[in-house]
Amino acid sequence: MSTDTLLSSAEQPASPLAARTVLMLAAGAGFSVASIYYSQPMLELLASGLQAGVSTAGLVPTLTQIGYALGILLLAPLGDRYDRRTIITLKGVLLTLALLMSAAAGSITLLLIASLAIGITATMAQDIVPASASLSPAAQRGKTVGTVMTGLLLGILLSRVVSGAVAEYAGWRAMFMLAAGLVLAITLILWRRLPHIAPSTRLSYPALLASMRHLWLRHGALRRAALAQGLLSVGFSAFWSTLAVMLHGRYGLGSASAGAFGLAGAAGALAAPLAGMMADRHGPALVTRVATALATVSFATLFLLPLLPVPLQLALIAVSAVGFDFGVQATLVSHQTLIFGLEPAARSRLNALMFTGVFIGMAVGSALGSLVLEKAGWNGVVVLLTLAGAASFVVRISERRTPLAQGCTE
Repeated sequence: MSTDTLLSSAEQPASPLAARTVLMLAAGAGFSVASIYYSQPMLELLASGLQAGVSTAGLVPTLTQIGYALGILLLAPLGDRYDRRTIITLKGVLLTLALLMSAAAGSITLLLIASLAIGITATMAQDIVPASASLSPAAQRGKTVGTVMTGLLLGILLSRVVSGAVAEYAGWRAMFMLAAGLVLAITLILWRRLPHIAPSTRLSYPALLASMRHLWLRHGALRRAALAQGLLSVGFSAFWSTLAVMLHGRYGLGSASAGAFGLAGAAGALAAPLAGMMADRHGPALVTRVATALATVSFATLFLLPLLPVPLQLALIAVSAVGFDFGVQATLVSHQTLIFGLEPAARSRLNALMFTGVFIGMAVGSALGSLVLEKAGWNGVVVLLTLAGAASFVVRISERRTPLAQGCTE
């Protein structure tokens, strides 16, 4: 695909993307979003290496998440105003520099500044996903978005496993340098492979941000998608933020074991392209109902843990992780397929609004999960997970069936 091609982001492509281009987009989403999570398993090493307190080092992932939230709200909408290929390339280069700055940081203050920059520029993942939708014909959009979102979720789930291992054997600076190399490599590949994507609006930046409020008020399907996905994110985040503590307290297992369960969850994420194909064939609304039901049932099976011997308890946790990760991912892919069909000219803004809901859900889940674990134990966490999944399911089944709810029309 020539980089001299100019494609309007609201234009309907005639043919599907080449498989290798889709894989490169998936890799770009995964490598960029993974940059947010590399620091989490390395906090103790960061604190000792920079002579900082553990609480101060804990600000590293916090500032990264704040930067990501700011980037989603303030920068992701620019994909509708400017060429997404240019934005992806620029953010990729800046993310590489921020990661290198982290690797070279000689003080905790510099690392905190670099962490905020990492969060802001890692939102290139939120430019890649709408780009993949714009470059795909409607009949294959769900499959393409599903594949790209698989890369994104794998980046989230596997980043902690990789960074923990690399930091243990080569040091935390080596992890940031490796991450910078991966981001730079995929950025150059995407710059070479992607066509130019013409902007779909000429709104000024203030008007672009203001238009997001009108999009939110105009599209009930967008509000339902953000609410349902946000509720699932509460359960998803509550599980993963409390798992390591529960495994240590109940089974005497270390952080490496928690990482192994992350690999189990990643297996569920690999099935996301199937969800995308189902959304293309049967409509995204149906897939969201099935997937939210699957996530809820997977959460609820954890109530059976006290009835099983320890080996089967651990196996059930792994099976549950596969099931709900697939449910969460399938719902996300279907929601994106749905909202990208609402207003093709506003895909970046629609994506930013929905991911704001996802981010809020993740933050609430992390905070509630830790609080519930402390006050009510693991059974209380399972109640929280199940209620979050059930609430998401109720949002989806209570939706009035309309053409846009049953499928995506342009």
